[in-house]
Amino acid sequence: MGYVIAVSGKGGTGKTLISALLIRHFSRKCPVLAIDADPDSNLPDVLGVEVERTIGDVRESLTGEEVREFEGRIHEILVEERDFDLLVMGRPEQEGCYCVVNNILRVAIDSLAKNYDITIIDCEAGLEHLSRRTTRNVDIMLVVTDATKKGILTAKRIKEIANNLHIKFKRIFVVVNRITPELQEQMEVSLREEGLDVIGFIPFDQIVAEYDLMGRTVFEFPDDTPVVRAFDGVVKRIEEELSGL
Repeated sequence: MGYVIAVSGKGGTGKTLISALLIRHFSRKCPVLAIDADPDSNLPDVLGVEVERTIGDVRESLTGEEVREFEGRIHEILVEERDFDLLVMGRPEQEGCYCVVNNILRVAIDSLAKNYDITIIDCEAGLEHLSRRTTRNVDIMLVVTDATKKGILTAKRIKEIANNLHIKFKRIFVVVNRITPELQEQMEVSLREEGLDVIGFIPFDQIVAEYDLMGRTVFEFPDDTPVVRAFDGVVKRIEEELSGL
């Protein structure tokens, strides 16, 4: 049985970058399933993966009864890369409720995750994924925030809503992204005052924007860049936490 790590947070905080860095790290060590559960899909671009079909595409050809039997069709949309596999939620063609797509996503997670050592879920921005329960069986929830009051409050709300809905993450941590040295101590105090456990700080790094503009992926980041060096500390802590579960 593998471990499931979910990444959530306010839009624009770098949630997908953190998900991609997790995939970069763990795919060098073990079989990894990456799931883009955000309808506004960006993870494939950051990973450099071409996606032809999504769960939203397949959903259009399924009736309610067939959703339960979706497991047999998962491999139609599972993108198999050399070091990891990727499943993308996408958007349904029809306007309106995402209920069926989310049901299919839950079936996919439950069915596939057991076949991998690590499953990494890039959640949709905000709080909706909690009420939809797409992250119900998660070992570690990482909440990504930036150095803003709104980011801190979103992280706090994610923890509160999870508790209110009785969603039992085994661990929940905050990652502060794009932090400057001047703000790190203040952020740490603010998060602690809100009852949030910080697992690490990721500094602003110009290479992230430069590589994005050049169409290069996280797998091409040099190991000695500030963002990668800082993230090494985050994943070390994650691995320690997983070993204790």
